[in-house]
Amino acid sequence: MPNLSRNTLRGLAGVAAFAALAALTLPNAQAAPVAAAGHPVLPQPGETPDQAVSTPPAGEGLTTMASSPTNVVRYNRLYNTPAITPSKCAEVNVSLRTVAGVQSYSSKLWTCMYAAWAVPLKYAGAAYKVKPKLVVHTGTKINTGCGIAYNTTGYYCSASNGVIYIPAAYIMQRWGQNPTYARAWLTQMMAHEYGHHVQFLTGILNASWTRQRAFSTNAARLEESRRRELQASCLGAAYIGANKRYYPMSGGLLTQFNYLISHMGDQPGGVRDHGSPKNHAFWSTAGFNAKHTYTVAGNCNTWNASSTYVA
Repeated sequence: MPNLSRNTLRGLAGVAAFAALAALTLPNAQAAPVAAAGHPVLPQPGETPDQAVSTPPAGEGLTTMASSPTNVVRYNRLYNTPAITPSKCAEVNVSLRTVAGVQSYSSKLWTCMYAAWAVPLKYAGAAYKVKPKLVVHTGTKINTGCGIAYNTTGYYCSASNGVIYIPAAYIMQRWGQNPTYARAWLTQMMAHEYGHHVQFLTGILNASWTRQRAFSTNAARLEESRRRELQASCLGAAYIGANKRYYPMSGGLLTQFNYLISHMGDQPGGVRDHGSPKNHAFWSTAGFNAKHTYTVAGNCNTWNASSTYVA
């Protein structure tokens, strides 16, 4: 995922001290991997590789309509599921200046997200007991089941029923600049990557890639990528919103979270594959805010939105 442009960073100089921001990146579910032999590779916008993403575990039927890729993404049973169950997990009180601290913080979130998503996934007919693996690493590149990911942001690979990769070095650096911002960043990143796991288990991830490969224009392929990425952020924020009373997501942490979601996204001159900061904030807020009295995954149907909302 692209960093903020140099011009944007200069323009943010006034708030950089407040946010302790040296570089802001959106957690990346599709870093450009180099394939290892025999491994599935997540294709990139504009690419049509022969390999397919991993097949999700068997479910009971993921849509209420014939299961074309379009129906899977647009009419998925996930959108009609009950409220996301609050995990009632408190934030882990550890320093993120060490790999051990990042591991402890990430592991708690990982376990809490697995518990919270169980009810919606079960109602969606998905394999709700499939927990993704969690890998906290310190490298600038990491070998994954989807190839070698060259990035320092979060990464999700659907191989082996899902693996979430967390970059400890990047988070430790952010902690040195602003601990509250680092906490918000890691929370959002973990939630976003778990959102991709929810997409995988419900068939949305594979169906979206099938649609993307079938489009004849790069503009259409990029829009498909943006719908997928914006939904992952919305689903991630929906978990955070469901648990906001217990974490708690308030005060300085909420301020930094709101700043973060409002500045993530595609930058002028960069690849338009994740959505504008304005639309990233729109979908993250849609996920975070309660619908009536509870938070639901149905807030996150980006495929039912016009192109304007996924630009």
